[in-house]
Amino acid sequence: MKIVIVLPHLEDFSPTAAGAISLVVQRICVALPGATVLGTPRAVTFPGIPYEGVKGAWDIIRAVRRLRPSVIEVHQRPRLALVLAYLFPAARVLLFLHNDPVQMRGLKTWLGRRWTAARLHRVVCVSQYLATRFGASAVVLPNPLTLSALPPRAAVREPTILYAGRITVDKGPDAFTAACAEALPHLPGWRAVMIGGDRFGPSSPETPFVARIRAAAAAAGIDFRGPRPHAEVLEAMAKAAIVVVPSRWAEPFGLTALEAMASGAALITTRQGGLPEVAGNAALYADPGNLAATLLHLAQNPTARAALAEAGVKRAAMFDTAVIAGRLEGLRSSTI
Repeated sequence: MKIVIVLPHLEDFSPTAAGAISLVVQRICVALPGATVLGTPRAVTFPGIPYEGVKGAWDIIRAVRRLRPSVIEVHQRPRLALVLAYLFPAARVLLFLHNDPVQMRGLKTWLGRRWTAARLHRVVCVSQYLATRFGASAVVLPNPLTLSALPPRAAVREPTILYAGRITVDKGPDAFTAACAEALPHLPGWRAVMIGGDRFGPSSPETPFVARIRAAAAAAGIDFRGPRPHAEVLEAMAKAAIVVVPSRWAEPFGLTALEAMASGAALITTRQGGLPEVAGNAALYADPGNLAATLLHLAQNPTARAALAEAGVKRAAMFDTAVIAGRLEGLRSSTI
């Protein structure tokens, strides 16, 4: 099959600045080679993956007409998916949703979601939480993680509590700094580290909220490193004893939580959105406003940390790219 994958508008498809969607697409393209990715023109993209820069919908339509794919996979752009399905009726058009469909143009109403699902080959959601929100014949395909590509897990974990993610209100970095400010004085030998910025990549701006978190981290004795390449995030996870994902909002999936489990860290997270689907029984759950007690308990209990780490590694195997890619091949080829 000839496959074309259309990224969201302005999504960066490069090793240094890729967000969650681009990382997912990159993993799938490595596991199932041959697809051409269409996205915003970039000077640097993931090596070895056919990529064409497009500046708008007309460029995408022209590229699809020239490439003549049998399958078109559109991420996060429901109206474009409908246009492509109309213009190229011989192709199977799949719409991949990584965020709440109820907040997306064209999908805000039940009628709009049902009408969209009826005209596409598949609507694919990255979690059951999103599929339930969509509510009209969506299928679930979790985000993949290539376990064999992760850095080696440290045999002896560093006494580090790690936050890795965007520095925005919804992600709860202020809850993390507050919890560390309370817990660290009672944890001699432990340290806390924060990696992230308002956006992915080195050009992430210093917003007022980022500045506020940076100051709070300094006051709490937290090592605030700012936005770093994804490879550095994974290296930090492979060494840290504890990773905290304190999201306040309904996470559509929870890729950071999956990466933490696969890296062998003990995970603390919340029950927002799809996070419980990812973490299952391989995490401790806490309210974002009451993290300190859970941090103290886990940091002071090496047996509990070891048990969570072992459970996390086992659970992460369910999301290995080879497993998810096999399921995607079925969706691409199915005529039902």
